[in-house]
Amino acid sequence: MDFGQLYHFLFETFEGIGCLIAIGLVISIIACIIMERRTRKRFVSREADEDDWSFFDDDDDEEKGK
Repeated sequence: MDFGQLYHFLFETFEGIGCLIAIGLVISIIACIIMERRTRKRFVSREADEDDWSFFDDDDDEEKGK
């Protein structure tokens, strides 16, 4: 497969455009997870307020408070 065929597949077919969109979504989700974990490590000493929420929050914390 040469560059011309790859370019045609990725940018001129519906399947190729779908692949580009899927790859972009996966890369974005991975980047968001990495940045969220780095932020948690940096601000570990900050106490959580009642208005705070987390993507990685466990449901066990809410059940203990009730």
